[in-house]
Formats: sequence, C-alpha cells, structure tokens
Amino acid sequence: MLSRRTKYAIHSLLALAGQPDRPLRTSELQERCGGSRAYLEAVLSTLAREGLVLSIRGRSGGFRLARPADQISFADVIRLFDGPLALAPCASRTDYRRCDDCVDEATCGIRGALVTAREQVAAVLEQTTLALALMNPSATNPTAYSAATVSAASDVM
Repeated sequence: MLSRRTKYAIHSLLALAGQPDRPLRTSELQERCGGSRAYLEAVLSTLAREGLVLSIRGRSGGFRLARPADQISFADVIRLFDGPLALAPCASRTDYRRCDDCVDEATCGIRGALVTAREQVAAVLEQTTLALALMNPSATNPTAYSAATVSAASDVM
C-alpha cells in the first residue's frame, strides 16, 4: 500500500508538471494538494534533496521539476518514499535479501509468485511517468492540476 507521503509527493509532482512555465509556491501546492504546510514542506524537502524538484528562492520563487516530466516515473517516487516495490525482500530487485524465515529459496512456493508480481507492478510503475499521468488525469486526482494539464504534458513529450 502506498504511504500518505508517497501519494502527497506524486500529487505535488503532478501539480508541478502541470505548470512547467513557472515555479509554484508552497501555498499554491498546498491549495492544489491539500494537507498541512509543514507536511508539504517535508515532502518537498525530500524531493529536492533527491533531485526531483528544484527550490527557487526569491519573490518569484517556488518549486519546479528538476527533470522533464517524462523522465520521472511513479516507481522513482514510490521507491524514494516507501522503498522497494516488492512485497517481500527476496523478490526485490533493488534491495534483495533472503527472508528471515526462509528454509530454501529455490523450492519456496511463495517467492516465484512474488517475483512475478513485482516484475509486473514495476513494469507499469516504471512506464507511468508524470507526463503520461497528466495525459490521463482520471487515473489520478484531476482537481489538483491545471486546466492546461493535457497541453503541458504534450509539450513535455
């Protein structure tokens, strides 16, 4: 299950991707995404530290994407806030380790299904970029993004 922080980060990034022509202030992002200002600032701080957004100081400052929207996937954001996409450590591609209670990984009846599930989930989330999500806003929260969402996504792609 996605954490609240991850959902908030994705909604914030989608709002930024929908306004590529100018930075958005924290107050604007808060209006679009909801939640408390302190919580949003913590999420934005993590996104900035990890190179997904740029923080621009000054009167006309705010936040903007650090990379094009078609180069930031949902998988990037989920891994940043929630860790590996796999349901168990033995099925993880990015943080593999043997399960503590595993007797024999080669004959485990669970691992194969979990690896398959991780591969399919990862394929979808790695292909779902911010730009792609903007072109299909019904899959996200359409009230949080600008009216120019689709044209902005087209310009990015």
